Amino acid sequence: MEDLWCGNRQDLGKKGEEIALEYLLQRGMKLLARNWRRGHKELDLVMEDGEFIRIVEVKSRKVPVQAAPLENINFSKRKNIIAAARGYFVENMKSCRGREAVFDVVSILFNSDAFKLEYIQDAFGPEW
Repeated sequence: MEDLWCGNRQDLGKKGEEIALEYLLQRGMKLLARNWRRGHKELDLVMEDGEFIRIVEVKSRKVPVQAAPLENINFSKRKNIIAAARGYFVENMKSCRGREAVFDVVSILFNSDAFKLEYIQDAFGPEW
């Protein structure tokens, strides 16, 4: 059996983002931005989902893991995601007008020849 994942951490993150994006597109969402940056802050995926703009943080890990991927999104990380989202909304004011930001997380755990994806909608709130 071939190991599904055997690259470095950065490549693991990219592979996880590809899987998450494909999953969200299959759910009918539209990609607005991938790896959008403002300064040192980044949004992994920005998706359009009806009246919502979904800011999606993707966390990928290879098992065994010490902590679940969602546990790695601490207060500081959430604060940075929210600040980047604020920048995205300002920069894209016209297309975001009247839309609500929702913060989701896609967790992907790689294990040899398979992976487990968990999609957590409304994982945390925007503390505007």
